[in-house]
Amino acid sequence: MSATHMGELAALLTAMCWSFTSLSFEAASKKIGSLQVNFIRLVLAFIFLSLLNGIFRHQFVPLAAGLHAWIWLSLSGLIGFVIGDYFLFRAYIIVGARISMLVMSLVPPITAVISWLFLGETMNHWEILAMILTLSGVAIVVIERNETNGALKFSHPISGILCAFGGAVGQAVGLILSKYGMGNYNAFAATQIRVITGVLGFGIVLLVLRRVPQFMQSVRNLNALKYTTIGAFFGPFLGVSLSLYAVQHTAAGIASTIMSIVPVLIIPLAILILKEKVTFREITGAVIAVGGVALYFIV
Repeated sequence: MSATHMGELAALLTAMCWSFTSLSFEAASKKIGSLQVNFIRLVLAFIFLSLLNGIFRHQFVPLAAGLHAWIWLSLSGLIGFVIGDYFLFRAYIIVGARISMLVMSLVPPITAVISWLFLGETMNHWEILAMILTLSGVAIVVIERNETNGALKFSHPISGILCAFGGAVGQAVGLILSKYGMGNYNAFAATQIRVITGVLGFGIVLLVLRRVPQFMQSVRNLNALKYTTIGAFFGPFLGVSLSLYAVQHTAAGIASTIMSIVPVLIIPLAILILKEKVTFREITGAVIAVGGVALYFIV
């Protein structure tokens, strides 16, 4: 592959990383619980990021960040990692990674709506069409007709779908706050600040809910710890690194479009690894939803 396409390759590898990450966290969460997995994976992510920043930036902790960055990136970490990811990991347990990641494709339209309501940003006709297309794709998968009376019903537990939607809202708000707080600051160091907030946030939750004994027991589950480590490496560490490389070496719209194929890419992995049965309707919905996401960036 020529050097001119290295950005596109990095974007594709990013999507693959995030697909493996979601499946790994699903497996770990079902074994030791979403709260424990969230705390462990953020601790691991902090270690990975500290080593990376220490080696390449000679700062193991982002002490050079200003007060503005710390305040807004910390708030982003609290909403995105602690609140949003807690709901997402609960969705992993209830409806699985495949359906959860499909609902997470709603992040771009949710971000657009929030930016329109609170930041005064406008949406053009293409963006509105992209939003409708993405929503339609998700609806095709999560809503079906009752064979008895023809009424519409959810094809998966509503609690899991709502948890996944909560994760999408958390990620969208966290993304907006990150953009405002980061400015021109180094993206890896900014991610580290968010991770620090996430570690502290989940640590407090463990103490308040008196889940420390369960946490200590979970770290002895080597199988769950293996999946959590894999997820932490391919997600907050390698996935983020590849996504930044992709944006640096190709157009942001192209990189974002390629990275948005996770709901489709995860289907064969779910079939091969988790032995899930996937219907034609679910494949169609995933393709339509990804098409809607792509429309945000290519028009």
